[in-house]
Amino acid sequence: MKYFENSVALVTGGGSGIGRATALAFAKNGARVVIADLSEEGGAETARMIVDSGGEALFVKTDVSRSDDVEKLVSRIAEIYGRLDFAHNNAGIGGNFGHTAEWPEEEWDRILAVNLKGIWLCMKFEILQMLRQGSGSIVNTAAAVVRRPMAGSCAYGAAKAGVVQLTRTAALEYAGRGIRINAVEPGGTRTPMLEGLLAKRPKPEKSPYPIGRIGEPEEIAEAVLWLCSEAASFVVGADLVIDGGLTI
Repeated sequence: MKYFENSVALVTGGGSGIGRATALAFAKNGARVVIADLSEEGGAETARMIVDSGGEALFVKTDVSRSDDVEKLVSRIAEIYGRLDFAHNNAGIGGNFGHTAEWPEEEWDRILAVNLKGIWLCMKFEILQMLRQGSGSIVNTAAAVVRRPMAGSCAYGAAKAGVVQLTRTAALEYAGRGIRINAVEPGGTRTPMLEGLLAKRPKPEKSPYPIGRIGEPEEIAEAVLWLCSEAASFVVGADLVIDGGLTI
């Protein structure tokens, strides 16, 4: 898509899974990509994959739950490229499973800090930069668990539901100022995080997905790019479900 040529895109959690797939997709379509991740190995590998394919990429080690880290990340993007056109706020963690009354407080705090506070911090500094330039598009990663609760995932589900509400609120506040903000709600997607969770659970005899399989990271990436593109110019505050029919 020529729309992304010479643009600047930020992907958090870009060291693996959906984030890596989105970073590669942006680069394939001409964007200069900044990968933010806490994993130096994963983030640097994504950047190498882009460069080896002839694209331009920068990796910045970032803890999205820390305000200083996120502010420095966006400031560095502005210093190097002068602008930030697109952001996919995708960094997140799964945590352990446990019923609500048994959930450790420190685990709750950790998941909310990354999965919810992290999204807010990223939007906070991305929006400030996009306001300075007068345009931009942001896509946040929520999850299909928002629509179909899963026992044992109270903190993860609460955080992802919060992401949807954050998205809607910010979209309402900034749509008239040149910034479109939306969210995606992936169902189960073939990522290291999901594979780690599935390894702890017995394999079901039949897939719960009407389509018969879980998703691929590239399928989520395509939706993220569409939401960022001019093809979605009238889409504001949406939470796009991409789940193979799971929630129907």
